[in-house]
Amino acid sequence: MPKHTSSSLDPRSPLVLDTRELPRRPGALRTVDRVVPAPADLGVELIGVPEGADLTLDLRMESVSEGVLVSGTVSGPVRGECGRCLREINDTVAVTVQELYAYENSTTDVTTEEDEVGRLQGDLIDLEPAVRDAVVLTLPTNPICRQDCPGLCPECGVHRDELPVDHSHQQIDPRWAGLSQLNREEE
Repeated sequence: MPKHTSSSLDPRSPLVLDTRELPRRPGALRTVDRVVPAPADLGVELIGVPEGADLTLDLRMESVSEGVLVSGTVSGPVRGECGRCLREINDTVAVTVQELYAYENSTTDVTTEEDEVGRLQGDLIDLEPAVRDAVVLTLPTNPICRQDCPGLCPECGVHRDELPVDHSHQQIDPRWAGLSQLNREEE
């Protein structure tokens, strides 16, 4: 069976779970309720969870025949800017996480590719990749501050909500300026 080489995990790391108190018999269950600081770069270009912000983990670790099934929710604040008007966005995100972490030398080593299933490293689980995948895939790549955000005027850059209804940057070609005077005389 293949050996999995990876850097050793720090059990004090906030997104590393220790399974020593979880019996290795199917059906054994432990809950994890904790608040941890968010890792760096947890987001996309315009929106993400600020580094160090409080992430709330509400998880279950359940022993199954092949390893430990971790499931539950991760929630926290998100900050960013609107893709239309560049206003600041302050919101929250709550994502569902469900990931199997296989025991070393389990039949999962033979039946799956190495990157297909998470692996326990000794008694430790690195939850960061699963949290990162769940959060980043949930965030919009082009966030908006509200559904009907009109954006900015492309000419002057002022938010369209702040402009009068008849706002225009229409410029008349000087060669046709005389004709525009005719239109005004008829009114």
